[in-house]
Amino acid sequence: MRIATVNVNGIRASVRRGFVDWLTEREPDLVALQEVRAPADLVPIEASTGYHFAYHPGARAGRNGVALLSRTPPVAVREGFGNRSFDAEGRYLEADYDLCGWQLTVGSLYLPKGGRADDTPEELARYQRKLAFMKSFRPYLTKARLAAKAKGREFLVMGDYNIAHTRADVRNWRGNAKSVGFLPEEREWLSTIQSPRTLTDVVRQLHPDVEGPYSWWSWMGNAFNNDTGWRIDYHMASSQLAKAAISGGTDRAQSYEARISDHAPVVVDYADRS
Repeated sequence: MRIATVNVNGIRASVRRGFVDWLTEREPDLVALQEVRAPADLVPIEASTGYHFAYHPGARAGRNGVALLSRTPPVAVREGFGNRSFDAEGRYLEADYDLCGWQLTVGSLYLPKGGRADDTPEELARYQRKLAFMKSFRPYLTKARLAAKAKGREFLVMGDYNIAHTRADVRNWRGNAKSVGFLPEEREWLSTIQSPRTLTDVVRQLHPDVEGPYSWWSWMGNAFNNDTGWRIDYHMASSQLAKAAISGGTDRAQSYEARISDHAPVVVDYADRS
């Protein structure tokens, strides 16, 4: 069972850059998308050919938007996580699937980027809004995970968390100690949602002693060519699903020109369940 997540940074642009070729080559059974950034009727049909397409575009035209592509149809689909302000922005989509012998509840998450508390009023507002999102979303994660467990389902929340958790998740961690996405309070929040009994960072479980594998590089300068990246895209899985992970990592493009987004797909192969 192959499952992937990718922030496409605009599905129409990503299709032009080769998203469909990646999808055809890798043949995932399930894909979470973030920053789709298109009305539903303007999503290119080839982006979901051969898949069932669940989409929460949100109310902000050309912004955000999260989706799930699946080989099998979803059993149920839910938009948002019960916070009316954030739900209107198209940042979380959840669905139930029966896939490869697994009963799954899967979320596609696009967490706000945020800002710095010691910068401009606009940056402060972004910082406070990100903290508000995290504060609201954390208890929902517990509620949704337990609800899935009660139904005999494993729980998986994939997507762009916009947080690098540890020093191993940022190439230049010293220079980014005060950067948005690597602030102490952001990193601590990411720690609080993980434990052996709650959620597991699957790629870090598979690669415990390596830097990266990074999933985002700036379009600017030589960040990609020098692999000066951040690992901010995650598979966060409940325990039994995490234990079934066989292999996984980042589908880093072979060249700057071959990138389908400023993010690379994060792909994990899980053992099928008989």
